[in-house]
Amino acid sequence: MTHTPTEPRSRWSPWTVHGDGRSIRPGDVVHPGERLSWPRTLGVGVQHVVAMFGATFTVPLITGFPPATTLFFSGIGTLLFLLITGNRLPSYLGSSFAFIAPVLAAKAGGDLGPALGGILVAGAALAVVGLVVQLAGARWIDALMPPVVTGAIVALIGLNLAPVAWDGGGSGGVKAQPLIAVVTLIAILLATVVFRGFLARLSILLGVVVGWVLATLLGQLDPTAVDGLKEAAWVGLPQLHAPSFELRAVVLVIPVILVLIAENAGHVKAVAAMTGRNLDKDMGRAFLGDGLATMLAGAGGGSGTTTYAENIGVMAATRVYSTAAYWVAGAAAVLLGLSPKFGALILTVPAGVLGGATTALYGLIAVLGARIWIEGRVDFHDPVNLLTAAVAVIIGAANYTLTAGDLSFNGIALGTAAALLIYHGMRLIARLRHTTPDSRPAPEPEL
Repeated sequence: MTHTPTEPRSRWSPWTVHGDGRSIRPGDVVHPGERLSWPRTLGVGVQHVVAMFGATFTVPLITGFPPATTLFFSGIGTLLFLLITGNRLPSYLGSSFAFIAPVLAAKAGGDLGPALGGILVAGAALAVVGLVVQLAGARWIDALMPPVVTGAIVALIGLNLAPVAWDGGGSGGVKAQPLIAVVTLIAILLATVVFRGFLARLSILLGVVVGWVLATLLGQLDPTAVDGLKEAAWVGLPQLHAPSFELRAVVLVIPVILVLIAENAGHVKAVAAMTGRNLDKDMGRAFLGDGLATMLAGAGGGSGTTTYAENIGVMAATRVYSTAAYWVAGAAAVLLGLSPKFGALILTVPAGVLGGATTALYGLIAVLGARIWIEGRVDFHDPVNLLTAAVAVIIGAANYTLTAGDLSFNGIALGTAAALLIYHGMRLIARLRHTTPDSRPAPEPEL
């Protein structure tokens, strides 16, 4: 049901006011080109900030990036995305978990520069894909990455990150503070089932707060981080870092664009389904917007970005798809990023808290791959689908690594390549032999 706004659009505003601006009638939604009253729009915008916050600040804590800088560039990136998409596609661009493993590998020497260079190149590649999709259409994306391939790539990323939840990449995790990690995880699980609606969607953030409070009471906060919090200024520019370019780092990071393509495409289709509008024509703009936002983050010291499912949840709960709320969220993130005190507070989150939270988060990523298979109705009686997923997931989970000179390819890169090559290679051979893979079931191990 579409509601006609009662107030005409001002020549100073890209949004019309929905109804009376105060309420939403049953069956109605607030479309991207509409808004509620500004006080209500501010409230929804703040909800978007809270929804993205838990995951967005977790990524820089794991990878060693400055949290305030990442938050700052996520806000700038969101505003840029809204401009690129012509204010038609509501989305928040938060830190992408797909970058974690390759970034950790790229900065193994401790220098953020090569990892940032890889992020910048990956963003440029995604932007080029966006231009191609905008000119040629999005059907080739579906052909290149059917659900069996997309699901395998997402699942192997979650499984590849599992060791990081345990030992924090060698610097903490569950292994460092098991009690705090377990309490954090239990708090996340309880918050998910005890609370309803919006609070349930904040279960990760609530669990982190509970773990942080427990660590404080037990005196297990890092003294250096606490001292940094006391000394940090309330207002100031975020810590910036210039990228450097190494072929090895670029090779490690660039496969992430396949995940970003899948995430952005899913976001566009989800918003289209919820608003009852066909947004396929904006698919290329979404890729371009996220690509440019990721480039900007890589150029200044922030984490690579992606459209956030957490914020789709907020839209589904509120039925407000207004891009005005996202302008509020982006601006709020920029302001928070301009507070060194806030960034220093994030750095006090203990290793055990991160271990507990990432146990849930990485598991969710892995299971999301299975969800993509289910929603895409992938037929695993087909041996091509079965072997595509089986081989790719094991390569990613075991973190197979291939070194060629100065180049190093890790499990995510090799698993992604395996998924694409196995699927399309086996399909091609089957067509050339004029056979259907379904007629030759794959061997199944005895259990």
